[in-house]
Amino acid sequence: MLMHGTPPAEEGQVTLANWLDSPFNRWSFWHVRELLPTHRVSRGDGPVRAITATDREVPHLQSLPITRADGSAGTVGEVVADTFTDALVVLHDGHLVSEWYGSNGASDRTHLLMSVTKSVVGCVAAVLVDQGRLDPDLEISAYVPELADGGYAGATVRNLLDMRSGVGFREEYTNPEAEVRILDQWTGWRPSGNGEAPRGLYRFLATLGADTPHGGSFVYRSADTDVLGWVCERAGGARMADLMSDLVWAPMGAERDAELICDGVGTGIHDGGLNATARDLARFGQMVLDGGTVPDPSAGPGGVRTVLPADWMHAAWAVDSDVREAFAASPSEQAFPGGWYRNKFWFRPGEHGDVLLCLGIHGQMVHVNRHTRTVCVKLSTWPEAQDPAALSDTVRAFDAVGGALKGNGNGGERPHVSGVATGQKRRGVTSTPWSTTSAAPPTP
Repeated sequence: MLMHGTPPAEEGQVTLANWLDSPFNRWSFWHVRELLPTHRVSRGDGPVRAITATDREVPHLQSLPITRADGSAGTVGEVVADTFTDALVVLHDGHLVSEWYGSNGASDRTHLLMSVTKSVVGCVAAVLVDQGRLDPDLEISAYVPELADGGYAGATVRNLLDMRSGVGFREEYTNPEAEVRILDQWTGWRPSGNGEAPRGLYRFLATLGADTPHGGSFVYRSADTDVLGWVCERAGGARMADLMSDLVWAPMGAERDAELICDGVGTGIHDGGLNATARDLARFGQMVLDGGTVPDPSAGPGGVRTVLPADWMHAAWAVDSDVREAFAASPSEQAFPGGWYRNKFWFRPGEHGDVLLCLGIHGQMVHVNRHTRTVCVKLSTWPEAQDPAALSDTVRAFDAVGGALKGNGNGGERPHVSGVATGQKRRGVTSTPWSTTSAAPPTP
């Protein structure tokens, strides 16, 4: 048993040498602050956005049929059980439909979000742009002159937001020589092997060179978000944990403080260091679904308050030819045909309309569908950093959940953002309503 006993048996000890590996990650992702230093992302002292259980009968979600990535028939419940699920939360029209936690988790416990962090950093940038403190068209060096002579020289903030810099950064998790793994050593996520203390995230970013011109095709580079975080700190005049709190976490009505892992010299890990509860992550997804707004009781019945600028969310959903072509030219097109990446969000055409995704390695996901009015959150501990079959199966399962719930509420059809052609319109797909009762997902 992991971390059981005082002290734990040697074979059950979780350390910096193994915390990212299976089976140790099933404990460590729920207990990150016991292993690594973190900054508090305060929820503030404002009201908590309520999440109330739906008062309507809902479909029997775990038995919904899907076709899995390998072509075999399966169900939503089987996908949840087979993909190392730690937590699951489903909202429909802002109401709780399903919630479940594995043996190590709980509704008040934070879990590592990995690269879902990138989407939150993107939202920090959105608010700074809206406030006039950050210009997406300026070169990075206007905010971080330390990068004026490296691989990021000439890159703009917009290049970072859409991961279209030309910097050489290999996101190859099984290659110990890849930049993403060297980054782990510089930030203290993994021992360096030579006894060196962590040298820090920002020092590492300055060592990167450029492979291609900036502004080309989309290439997934975690370093781009780390640089964006540095830019936001300079533009916002505060460290990332405080910017997240002031601009996103507190305004959206989070219930619990989040935590941001920092490197050995106190810098937040912008590309994947956020830890939060599944419920608060669902609140984040609901805010995104609602166009960046949250309920505001003080404004009267139906009143809302804006957290994220509407034009920012519009620009993300409304794919243009340049963004689409940049994605089509990338290896990610194979995983999400017809998709795109914008403002630190993934998008893909789905069976019931375009889907916005926030994704993290080892199986972290926020699945947002405006057409079905659903938000699905899954926290996981895949044994491997990347698992294409598990990713595809999870997306298909959440597509099925959204389709089943769409015919079950009074929210179904909502006005779409002007100028956005939904995936449903492009594909001519309709959903099938379900009418059975709900059940909790099985234990993985």
